[in-house]
Amino acid sequence: MIHHLMIGTWTPPGVIVTVAFDDEKLTLELVKKTDIPADEPISWMAFDHTRKNIYGASMKKWSSHAVNSPSEILHESSHPIGGHPKANDADTRTRAIFLLAAQQPPYHVYANPFYEHAGHGNIFSTTASGALAANIQNYEYSPESAIHGMAFDPSETYLYSADMWANRVWCHEKDAAGRLTTVGYTPAPAARDHPRWVEMHPRGRFLYALMEAGNRVCEYVVDPTTHLPVYTERCFPLIPPDIPNPSMYRSDVVFLSASRKYLFATSRANSPSLTGYIAAFAISDVGAIERQICLNPTPTSGGHSNAVSPCPWSDEWLALTDDEKGGVEIYRWHKEFLARVARLEVGERGFGMNAIWYD
Repeated sequence: MIHHLMIGTWTPPGVIVTVAFDDEKLTLELVKKTDIPADEPISWMAFDHTRKNIYGASMKKWSSHAVNSPSEILHESSHPIGGHPKANDADTRTRAIFLLAAQQPPYHVYANPFYEHAGHGNIFSTTASGALAANIQNYEYSPESAIHGMAFDPSETYLYSADMWANRVWCHEKDAAGRLTTVGYTPAPAARDHPRWVEMHPRGRFLYALMEAGNRVCEYVVDPTTHLPVYTERCFPLIPPDIPNPSMYRSDVVFLSASRKYLFATSRANSPSLTGYIAAFAISDVGAIERQICLNPTPTSGGHSNAVSPCPWSDEWLALTDDEKGGVEIYRWHKEFLARVARLEVGERGFGMNAIWYD
């Protein structure tokens, strides 16, 4: 069977790259490079609930693109970063970094700027066809915040946000119109953990927070009364324990497998002379981390990326991207072992942000 994946770039010019993975021949092939607005490269992309639209974190913009087929992707709309008036200034580092598309109505898109002037998240409504329509709310975090990852609870009533610069995990409550109010936050376990990513178990009891500087995954339970995450005092390494140069690493993303029986997380290295790592964990039926299965070196440092993307329909396949060499590769997860089965390096500047599985 052929599976198509779409991948963006960290730097201009903007392009969406479509690749095809054949799970019988174990090959990866380039299908098409689709040009999008040159100054809107997508460093993080996500599908809508129908997989008919791609939403992009696109430098100083949030963008949407209609997906008619793997080789027909059309730019629909772009909107500026909302919140702080300096966020869109050309001389600020503030950039669009992450977005999350609601899977339940109303099908809004929740977006996070990063670096300075990033104390507000942006919420966008969508048209009937799924294009970004209007910025309906700029909800508050804190002036020092820099959010890099979010996850909804199973009911999509509560939104959890990993705040790297304020070193905390936030909780916001969503109303029937899709707007947010602040519930509160939980400080990270250590002063320099820098939470970068969160993932929620579908039963809603356990939350996993990846710490970029702490280079670990921390397990939380959600308090049923306050809905705030509570650290269980259990954490797991994303770089080898007691490695002599821990400051040379920064952890990246954490995602559950399709069955929710496994959790995968990655770290990146700050030098091309070092490798990043990919870790796998066994997850109990209720969502607790049972054990760490492996911590394997990745082929490159990962650059800005080293983002793992489990296949949404099967535990067997995972994609991994890196922008050090501009590569995407597929791993087979079998009997709790990882085997790299295919790799493709794409000659495109900044290529190798997150991969999203289309079919």
